Amino acid sequence: MDLSLGWLLTLFAIGFIGSFISGMVGIGGSIIKYPMLLYIPPALGFAAFTAQEVSAVSAVQVFFATIAGVFAYRKSGLINRKLVLYMGIPIVIGSFIGGYGSRFLPDSAINITYALLALIAAVMMFLPKKGAESGDFAKLQFNRLIASLSAAIVGILSGVVGAAGAFITVPIMLVILKIPTRVAIASSLAITFIASIGSTFGKAMGGHMLLIPSIIMVVASIVGSPIGAKIGQKINVKVLQFVLAGLITATVIKIWLDILT
Repeated sequence: MDLSLGWLLTLFAIGFIGSFISGMVGIGGSIIKYPMLLYIPPALGFAAFTAQEVSAVSAVQVFFATIAGVFAYRKSGLINRKLVLYMGIPIVIGSFIGGYGSRFLPDSAINITYALLALIAAVMMFLPKKGAESGDFAKLQFNRLIASLSAAIVGILSGVVGAAGAFITVPIMLVILKIPTRVAIASSLAITFIASIGSTFGKAMGGHMLLIPSIIMVVASIVGSPIGAKIGQKINVKVLQFVLAGLITATVIKIWLDILT
């Protein structure tokens, strides 16, 4: 494994950028870091990671990035505990199943799973959102069955790619459950943290964990995620939605171009 300063700085930069955006828009960061880890190191002349290795490093990073993000949001009053409960429990079970089961899949299957999830998320981000953006967030009402079933399915699929599924749980909360944007962003960090427990243990048991890259990404996450979360609480809701939609769309285009060509 390459341990040069350039390689270490590249990994830190990927982790910091991904975690900063993660904290700002309420995702675990894998929607950004998965393609960055896959494409940037070889583009700069460093050894390429396999899809299995990228998904394992992503799972560990998401675990720590979301801890930092949740800590930053802890006093905001935006984390809805019922939403976290009804989506968190099914998603952690599903993510463990997906994380461990991915050991039996080829790299191409992991990339296609990621691309499908990102494509669904991109489409959902451009659908109309009807959730009220003001009011008493503590009394939010949502369909608990749909929340739990969707979380379980997302958990299994996102566990495969080590992504914890925040980049698709946020659109589900916005479009299907009609959750206000800021509540969806804050609550998704807590849900993603829970999901990342399952996917991290699943990946570790699968035997694809890389110690040094994981440590670097964790340090970058602890630094970048709280900064992004603080800024995200001050940015206009429409801007946050636009940033999230743009990131997801760009990633979808890149991944599908690679798969199809």
